[in-house]
Amino acid sequence: MSFQRGSPQPATNVAGGESKSETLSRMTSLPLWLTPPQIGSGVPPATRSALGPLAEMVDDPRVTDVFVTSSGEVFVDTGEGAHVVPGLLLPPPEARELARHLIEQGGRHVDEATPLVDVHLTGGLRVHVALWPIARAGAEISVRIHRHHKPQLERLSLENADAVTPVLVDAVENKKTLLITGATGSGKTTLLGALMAFAPPTERLVVLEDVAELSIDHPHVVSLECRQPNIEGVGEVTLTRLVREALRMRPDRLIVGECRGAEWADLLRAFMTGHQGGATTLHATSLADVPLRIDSLASLANLTSRQAALHTASAIDLVIHVDNLPGGARHLSFGVPFVNKEGALRVLPVEEMASQASIAPR
Repeated sequence: MSFQRGSPQPATNVAGGESKSETLSRMTSLPLWLTPPQIGSGVPPATRSALGPLAEMVDDPRVTDVFVTSSGEVFVDTGEGAHVVPGLLLPPPEARELARHLIEQGGRHVDEATPLVDVHLTGGLRVHVALWPIARAGAEISVRIHRHHKPQLERLSLENADAVTPVLVDAVENKKTLLITGATGSGKTTLLGALMAFAPPTERLVVLEDVAELSIDHPHVVSLECRQPNIEGVGEVTLTRLVREALRMRPDRLIVGECRGAEWADLLRAFMTGHQGGATTLHATSLADVPLRIDSLASLANLTSRQAALHTASAIDLVIHVDNLPGGARHLSFGVPFVNKEGALRVLPVEEMASQASIAPR
C-alpha cells in the first residue's frame, strides 16, 4: 500500500477559521509525534500494519481520534479539537484501500453495496468507514483510540473540583443510580469509569458496552461487549440482550457504557427492581435536553412518553451533565428527574431545587 505525502492546497480550517497553511505552520512547531523508541501503544502488529500511515498517530498517547476525509486529508484530535496533519495526503484509491484493510482486520467487509461499516480492533480501536456512494470521494475514516488506563477523578480537570468531588463520591457510596450526559467527546465515559472506582471493593460490577471502552479501577469488574453479525448476518449479540443476561449474573451494580436504543427500557426496569447504584451515559447537549433524548429512546422500546417519564423518574436518582470548557477543563451540572403536572419528564437543576426549598413555607 503506497501513500502520497505532499502539501495540500491552502484552504479554510472550518474549526478555527484560520487558513490551512497557518494551521500547518502552527502544528509543525509542536512535537506532536513520538520518536520510535517511545512507541508502545499496545496495538498488535497486525492492527498496526492495517493502520498504514495512521499507525504513528495512534502510537501517540495524546491522540484520541484520527480522521481521514474524502479529500484525503488526515486530522488528529489530542483533546483540543481536530487539526490537520502537515504533509500527509491520501489519494482516493489509497484511502479506500486503507479503509478495506481496517474493516477486514475487524472481521467484516466493506464495499459499495455495504458502504457503512464499523468494527472494534484489538488494542482499543474503534473504526468507522464510509465509502462511495455515501462518501463523496475516496473514503471517510474515523478511528477512536481508547487508552487502557483507569481514569482517576482528581485527574479529570473538573471545574470547582473541591465542591463537586464530595457530591460525586457521596452519590456512588450511597448507591445512587446515575445518568451521565454530555455531547460527543465531553468525557462522559471517562467520568463514569472514574466514579465507579468508588464502589466498595466487595461489590461485583457488571459492565455492558457496545464497544469496550470503560476502564474501572476496581477489583471485581465483569466486562461484556456486544457482537456484530458476521458476513452471513448471524451471531449478533445486542446491548438489549446483554442487559437481560447480566441480570442473571448477580450484579451489585449494573453499568452500561452508553444507551442508544431499546436497551434503555430494559435498563430502567433493572434499576427499578433492586439493582441500585448502577449508571449509564447518554448523548445530550444540556440538562434541559435530556427528557427529549429519553423520549426518543423510549419510542424505540415501544414505551409511551408518560411511561418513559414515570420509569425514568423512578429509576434515576441523579443526572450529571458534562460540558467541556476552553482549555480542557470540564464543568459539571447536576439535576434530578421528575414528572410534572402534565405527565411530562423534566430534569430540575439542583440549584433550582435549593432555591425552591429556601422559599418554601415551613
